[in-house]
Amino acid sequence: MFARAMQSDGHPILAQIVPIRRCNLDCGYCNEYDKTSDPVPLQTMLGRIDRLADLGTTIITLSGGEPTLHPDLDAIIARIRERGAIATLITNGLLLTPERIQKLNRAGLDYLQISIDNARPDEISKKSLQVLDRKLEWLAEHAEFGVTINSVLGAGVRNPQDALAVSGRARSLGFTSTVGILHDHSGQLKPLSVGHQEVYERVLENKGSLFSFAHFDSFQQNIGRGLPNAWHCRAGGRFLYICEDGLVHYCSQQRGKPGIPLQDYSVEDLRREAARPKGCAPFCTISCVHQTAMLDDFREKPRETLAGILERRREADPGFRPPMVVRALSWMFLDPRRRGFFGKVMLSALGIKRKPEARTS
Repeated sequence: MFARAMQSDGHPILAQIVPIRRCNLDCGYCNEYDKTSDPVPLQTMLGRIDRLADLGTTIITLSGGEPTLHPDLDAIIARIRERGAIATLITNGLLLTPERIQKLNRAGLDYLQISIDNARPDEISKKSLQVLDRKLEWLAEHAEFGVTINSVLGAGVRNPQDALAVSGRARSLGFTSTVGILHDHSGQLKPLSVGHQEVYERVLENKGSLFSFAHFDSFQQNIGRGLPNAWHCRAGGRFLYICEDGLVHYCSQQRGKPGIPLQDYSVEDLRREAARPKGCAPFCTISCVHQTAMLDDFREKPRETLAGILERRREADPGFRPPMVVRALSWMFLDPRRRGFFGKVMLSALGIKRKPEARTS
């Protein structure tokens, strides 16, 4: 993903696509589901996957609704992999069994994410650690794909300490742990209370890897304090959200913009919408959209971006010294005279061929 993002600015880094809007839960804060929708027909979904691949999309994430309700989910995942994209799945986890996990292994799933809202179910959310813990144990035992467990803070979360319990349990099972801040129906800021902010900072103390997206997520520090972020949103270009009707939107919370059918979406559309300023950007809390933009920051301003990563790490750990590999990579890629040569070497080592520009129709 990173290598291809550095290679070109004319393809989507990440696309979220909805194979079914129906969900088997009704979480009180969610506006992304219904109780009646039929699955998108398999052949329609395969055509949409092919179109995303033609546009050069690197990661295709299946979301919903609840995507594990789709009867042909495994065939959709397999098609994503056949077309050379990374296949990821966002699920509430309730339908996971050892047999279902083995099927996801065989389909070729790369990553799975579950958000867990609380330690015990309540009237707002049934996505609780108590309900899902056995599912997590099955994932630890059987999954051949990466697993991320996202804990949640914000309005509607009764006990912020639950986020620490969820994060700790995820790490004990060997999973990646992240924390998200609940947004309103348009993806906008809901500042954290003092108690939630304290828990959020404690969760962040457990972040480890230098290049983990957790270190890029400094935008959430501002969001948690009710402050705007100065950034350029590239949704509609580097990030796409495709609803069950096959229309391209900026994100799940900004549906209707631009509202163009995926089959008609072109490279010109990608570049125009990526360049377009969005009025919702300063108080946006949609982390995956921020992350794709941060990759382009690295592409366009590698020296400044790496310096920012290192500075934030030193703030958390004053004794931190960049490992030798980071210093070597800095020498190879941050000097424009060396970057071109070593970039070709890296792409070759990863087995990535330079691609022509995506087709426009």
